[in-house]
Amino acid sequence: MPEVMTKSQPQISQPSYAPIAVLIVAAGRGSRAGEGAPKQYRRVAGKTILSHTLNAIKDALPEAVIQVVIHPDDTDLYNDAVQNHPIQPAVFGGSSRQESVFNGISALKHLEPEFILVHDAARPFVDTGTIHRLIGALKAGAQAVLPATKVTDTLKSVTEGTITHTVDRERLYAVQTPQAFSFENLLEAHSAAIGKELTDDGAVMEASGFSVQVVEGNAENFKITTAADFVKAEQILMMQLADVRVGSGYDVHRFEDGDHVWLCGVRIPFTKSLKGHSDADVGLHALTDALLASIADGDIGQHFPPSDAKWRGAPSDQFLTFARDRVRAKGGVVAHVSVCIICEKPKVGPHNPAMRSRVAELLLIDVDRVSIQATTTEKLGFTGREEGIAAQATATIRLPLKG
Repeated sequence: MPEVMTKSQPQISQPSYAPIAVLIVAAGRGSRAGEGAPKQYRRVAGKTILSHTLNAIKDALPEAVIQVVIHPDDTDLYNDAVQNHPIQPAVFGGSSRQESVFNGISALKHLEPEFILVHDAARPFVDTGTIHRLIGALKAGAQAVLPATKVTDTLKSVTEGTITHTVDRERLYAVQTPQAFSFENLLEAHSAAIGKELTDDGAVMEASGFSVQVVEGNAENFKITTAADFVKAEQILMMQLADVRVGSGYDVHRFEDGDHVWLCGVRIPFTKSLKGHSDADVGLHALTDALLASIADGDIGQHFPPSDAKWRGAPSDQFLTFARDRVRAKGGVVAHVSVCIICEKPKVGPHNPAMRSRVAELLLIDVDRVSIQATTTEKLGFTGREEGIAAQATATIRLPLKG
């Protein structure tokens, strides 16, 4: 039996029967993508590649059961990437893609799916039309179906840098994923192929004598493989997120007796504290309101009323991540945030790197998308009299354009 990941996995209700299952292969190392985390866990347009892929699959097949195969070393990365995605507990892959797919298929046997689609985690641009063509071919009786695009470039056979001949491209196609199969047929073929080295699941089916058909694929359904592919993917996704919005927020808290203040998620030792129903983090409160304003979703007081005792002393990172998730629920991403702290004391500058890092962590964005500044009012007003701290914030987000 394949080893199933149990640490911090999303909770789901498992159906007794699943007519369509989707197996996403995410156990690779992605060495050609350059330094950094495995490519399926790198962020593009504010979300991981794996998260984009899961969204594309769920848009096309909302009722399908989704199973992901991962590398054992990627458990924490995986848990972060699949938050709020109701999918099966992950299964650990093997030493080859073929072994990883077999582990994933075996984990789905108890659900008795009729059809299964096997998809690369690093293909986030699969479209609904391609998936529906695959399912349609299976329902019409096909044993195995692959999406394919006709080769249009001139092909040459080369030996030691010299062309030996031109390859006839008339019958040549480039295949993609997801590849679709009768579940029982794919399980049988993979069981028979243990120990072999085959390049994809279509080849596994061919090796067992099954008929493999093709349907029209989509040129945009490319696999992210190299560093240049990440640039291309970012450009595509940003074009889809063309509704740019800016929200602003402002907050004030007075001082009271204490020995620290919370500013932008960082505990700063001081001779006073800020008075408030929660932890009174004036920076995060202003930023929460800025995010909510960007999606016209009320303000912090509406969602977390100070009259509610459960928010007494609550850490303000809860409020900020709530607003972040409201943006993400609309398919949006946080593009940039800025917070300006207004006070005479404490000195904010020494804590600036820690505050930027904490805000970036909470919003799941790069630190270079977070600006935190500080200023005084030249001894004027309540901040000049050192009675409290004010903060103003702006948040820039990108949402999908509505048709």
